[in-house]
Amino acid sequence: MRIRRPTILAAGLLVTAAAALHSQTVAITGGRVLTATGAPIANGTVLIRDGRIVAVGADVGVPADAQRVNAAGKWVTPGLINAATQLGLVEVGAEAPTRDATARGEDNIAAAFTVWEGLNPASVLLAPARDEGITTVLVTPGGGLISGQAAVVDLVDGSLGDMLVRAPVAMVAQIGSASGAGVGARAELLVKLREVLEDARAYARRRADFERAATREFAASRLDLDALLPVLEGRVPLMVGADRASDIEAALKLARDFNLRIILAGAAEGWMVADKIAAARVPVMTGAMNNIPGGFSTLGAAQESAALLRRAGVDVVIIGDNGVSDPFSFNVRNLKQEAGNAVAYGMAWDDAFRAVTITPARVLGIADRYGSLEAGKVANVVVWSGDPFEFGTRADHVFVRGREIRTANRQKLLQQRYRTLPPDYRRP
Repeated sequence: MRIRRPTILAAGLLVTAAAALHSQTVAITGGRVLTATGAPIANGTVLIRDGRIVAVGADVGVPADAQRVNAAGKWVTPGLINAATQLGLVEVGAEAPTRDATARGEDNIAAAFTVWEGLNPASVLLAPARDEGITTVLVTPGGGLISGQAAVVDLVDGSLGDMLVRAPVAMVAQIGSASGAGVGARAELLVKLREVLEDARAYARRRADFERAATREFAASRLDLDALLPVLEGRVPLMVGADRASDIEAALKLARDFNLRIILAGAAEGWMVADKIAAARVPVMTGAMNNIPGGFSTLGAAQESAALLRRAGVDVVIIGDNGVSDPFSFNVRNLKQEAGNAVAYGMAWDDAFRAVTITPARVLGIADRYGSLEAGKVANVVVWSGDPFEFGTRADHVFVRGREIRTANRQKLLQQRYRTLPPDYRRP
């Protein structure tokens, strides 16, 4: 017997999973369209069919059967991409059973850890992020020296298989905290990381000998060594968490020595060595809401960092950096505030816009399908009430894979409960 999933009405918000199964043509008309790769289009139209963008422009014909969305006076952009989250992996920070972002890993090495396989598609934190215009996120592991592999997911309703866009897109490591990686000194982190990479090289050359137990003992397990091979071959980048300027320089040298593709994450003091990062053509994931040092590694943290890095020619991806867990799990939705702050502290508006759309798509290897409003790309589209980086702007319509998704979330239900006083404590 086939069981239909129910349509749920909650406080005037409609949730329907069955509708997403049908094809649909949508025309978003009359808005200020920002494609992220071209000039803004006044009074533009974005035509969507079967989850893909069919056409974008000022003179796009609209089929008679299309659902029309009037965007007059509004801004239309690609869905925002948050490239550093643990969304769906951490539900309640204080409760260990709801934290699935960190593997124990033998000797703090967990290269084989595929963190997305523990993602909770029913997480209550997905809807608030999506309602603020975040349509795609990178889910990343944490902890240890080599934390594991990261994946890109779309914030659609359904199973993990429905959400998954690409996996793996990066191997995650960190060289900024000795205590978090089970070693006694910062320099020991690099020694250990180099040892693991050298052993992975040796394993690739002598795999048959390894299977016969005819090699020396390696610093990582077979599964972890196998997982590192795409990194050594340049097919998967190594995302390196590093904040201190000297740690960043060490990461750049590591990349040269092993011919690795790397991405710098955090980079609180990146502005101090911006010229070296630019010369190495290494992208940086950083934020603009934190200038209070959380430790000696971030003494040089500056809200101007994103602007200074971009001015030096670095490809900047804006992420949340105003805390340890908050921006990665519970406040993923605040990405537009990070971008707005970057503009306030000197970054060009267009650069900040690209830093949350097309640039992360390019860095993560999904720009052929994501990150801009162009024909053929996945229809992740947001209609905003105004400039998305202004504090009071709303995401009026959020389309993910061509479907507008409106869901009841805790924030909206609380807002409605306390809109009139005394509050109504009855169940909605």
